Amino acid sequence: MATLRRLREAPRHLLVCEKSNFGNHKSRHRHLVQTHYYNYRVSFLIPECGILSEELKNLVMQTGPYYFVKNLSLHELITPEFISTFIKKGSCYALTYNTNIDEDNTVALLPNGKLILSLDKDTYEETGLQGHPSQFSGRKIMKFIVSIDLMELSLNLDSKKYERISWSFKEKKPLKFDFLLAWHNTGSEESTMMSYFSKYQIQEHQPKVALSTVRDLQCPVLQSSELEGTPEVSCQALELFDWLGAVFSNVSLNNEPNNFISTYCCPQPSMVVAKAYLCTITGFILPEKICLLLEHLCHYFDELKLAPWVTLSVQGFADSPVSWGKNEHGFWKGGEHLYNFVIFNNQDYWLQMAVGANDHCPP
Repeated sequence: MATLRRLREAPRHLLVCEKSNFGNHKSRHRHLVQTHYYNYRVSFLIPECGILSEELKNLVMQTGPYYFVKNLSLHELITPEFISTFIKKGSCYALTYNTNIDEDNTVALLPNGKLILSLDKDTYEETGLQGHPSQFSGRKIMKFIVSIDLMELSLNLDSKKYERISWSFKEKKPLKFDFLLAWHNTGSEESTMMSYFSKYQIQEHQPKVALSTVRDLQCPVLQSSELEGTPEVSCQALELFDWLGAVFSNVSLNNEPNNFISTYCCPQPSMVVAKAYLCTITGFILPEKICLLLEHLCHYFDELKLAPWVTLSVQGFADSPVSWGKNEHGFWKGGEHLYNFVIFNNQDYWLQMAVGANDHCPP
């Protein structure tokens, strides 16, 4: 009965809202984008806009590439060749594909060279590696977290520690996964992932881009200085967050009496914009690309615009082992971890960060 009650309970969700200004030297916007490593969907909404500038459109079309490698041996990610070719010469990201964080073994390579393994109890014991129980295991520990610093290992490849890890992945408990990989190269060399993993089944992908114009869109009235809104003057941040979810999901906002699918309507006060531009990018999208998009949207108001604000929303992979930084991430009933920027025409911004039940409080 206790289990049934828990299943019926609504999962806990946490939304953190803050406001600042892009010109403030203490602003955390860049750090929070850079440390949200695994992003699968990026959307931005620009009211009073019918067509994107060529510069912004080119930026959207250049958010790739990323790679899909099938049945890749985990040992490949700890070889001296891989570390020197990719980890030391840029920011390398890897995430197991089509694995469930609460059931399966899952692996993520962070851009700082940390390899994070989320392993079930049997696999953890068979590898012989040192880790700690997952914070979301409950009374019966079923998942363990192992963290390996590849940059530290590369300093002494003759050490017993490196030999033990290499032996574990190559002989004692060989692990293979389908991986999503991407590399942000800080130098002038082009990516060599296709040739490096040529003995595996590897495919290059570009993120999918969907562009659309929404006409006669009812938008909430916002004031940058009022996160909690003012009755009959402006809407609060939470109301905007719900409204954005409806817009991105193409939900009707009219609350018509014969609509049995949704009774949602735009929060008040509101205004109707003749047209708004909506762009959605889906794939394996790096924080470095999102930083460029955010920077460009920050300069959107350098020239006079009718729009009072624009938004940039980012959703993370539900089954990634981490959310922000090294914060452990779980799934339970949702697996969500996402953030949203509301960028105002005076360079103020709102930042909204949301996570589900099995997550730390956003940073």
